[in-house]
Amino acid sequence: MMALNRYRLRHLSNNGNRSAKRVSKLLQRPDRLIGVILIGNNLVNIAAASITTIIGTALYGAKGAIFGSILLTLVILIFSEVTPKTIAALYPEKIAFPASFILRPLLFLLIPAVWLVNGVSNGLARLIGINPQDHGNNELLRPEELRTAVDEAGDLIPDQHQGMLLNILDLEKATVEDIMVPRNEVIGLDIEEDVPTLMEQIRSSAYTRLPVYQGDINNIVGVMHLRNAAKFIYGGDETITHEAIKRFAREPYFVPESTPLHVQLLNFQKEKRRIAIAVDEYGDVQGIVTLEDLLEEIVGDFTTNLAEEAQQEISPLNDGWFAIEGGTSIRDINKQLGWELPIDGPKTLNGLILEHIESIPAGHMGFSLGRFQFETSKISNNMIEVANVRRK
Repeated sequence: MMALNRYRLRHLSNNGNRSAKRVSKLLQRPDRLIGVILIGNNLVNIAAASITTIIGTALYGAKGAIFGSILLTLVILIFSEVTPKTIAALYPEKIAFPASFILRPLLFLLIPAVWLVNGVSNGLARLIGINPQDHGNNELLRPEELRTAVDEAGDLIPDQHQGMLLNILDLEKATVEDIMVPRNEVIGLDIEEDVPTLMEQIRSSAYTRLPVYQGDINNIVGVMHLRNAAKFIYGGDETITHEAIKRFAREPYFVPESTPLHVQLLNFQKEKRRIAIAVDEYGDVQGIVTLEDLLEEIVGDFTTNLAEEAQQEISPLNDGWFAIEGGTSIRDINKQLGWELPIDGPKTLNGLILEHIESIPAGHMGFSLGRFQFETSKISNNMIEVANVRRK
C-alpha cells in the first residue's frame, strides 16, 4: 500500500478504476490503514506464537517451546514478512488492489480497536510535535523534485520534449534582463531624422518590428510593425510625413527588466503583445524583449534571423579557447558551451570581467576565475569588446 506510486494511483482513480479509488480512500487516512494492518498482523503473530508454545510444551516440554519459537520465527520471517513484502514492494498494484477488498471490511469490523490504538498513538505523536494527519503536502512535488522526475523519465519522454519541459521549469529562475536585447544593440527609428533616412531604415531592416523614438532611445513613442508601413508608403519619399510614421506606430509596451520570464510570458498573452520595452527602476530604457526571445528559451532557436547570423558572438579557437564578444549574455555562453559561468551577478561577459578586475584595463591581460581562464583580446575606451576564454 505504501509503495504505490501516488500519481499513477491518482491517474487510475480519475479514469474510473474502482480498485484505485478504493485504495485511494484507504490511503486518505494512513494512520487508520496502518492501524488495521498492524492489529491484524500482531494478532496473527501472537496467536501463532501462543499456539506453537502450547503444542511444543505438550509434546516435548520446555525444549519443545524453545524449538517451536525458533521454528516459528523462521517461518514467519520467510513466509509472512520478507518474501511477501519483497514481492509487494516490487509489484505494489498487483498486491494492494486485491488486498483492498479485505482491508476495507476489516477496517469496518475493527474500527473500535483502530480508534483506540490510533488515539493513543496520535496523542503520543502530538506530544513530540508531529501531526499524524498533516501528510497532504508530502504528496506534492516541489519544482526541484519535478525537474528530477522529468530528467530521469528516460524513454518515456523524448529528449527534445524533456529539454523543453526542463526549460519551462527554469523560466522562473530568469528575468527579462537575462534575455533582452541591450539598448546599445537596439535598432529603431529616430523620428527626428529626415524621411529618406527613415525610409531607408524601414526598407533595409532585418526585423519585423522597430521601436520609434524621438531624439533619444529613452523617449520611445511607439513600435512600428513593418506590415503597417504599407499603409503610408506610396508615391515618393516626399509624400511621407513624420506624423504618418508616428500615427501607424503602436503604443509602446513597457515592462520592468526584473520581471520573471514565466510572468512575462503570461503578460504577453494577456496584453496580446509580441515586443516589450524593458526599463529599469528609474524608468530608463535598458533594452527590448520579444515573444520570440522568450519562446526560444523553451524550445531553442526555431527561426532564422539574418541579422543575428551575420554576427557570430562565440568563435572556437585552438586548445579549447573561444573568442567571445564582450556583450554576449553569460546565459547564452553557458547554454551553448555547457559551461557554468556565474549568472547571479553581471549578465554579460564584459560585465563579469569588469566586476572581477574592477577597472577597464589599459592593455591586454589574463586572469583566472574559478575553473575558467580569461584573456582580453580587443579593448575599447569603455568596454572589453572581445575576450578569449577557456575552461581548465
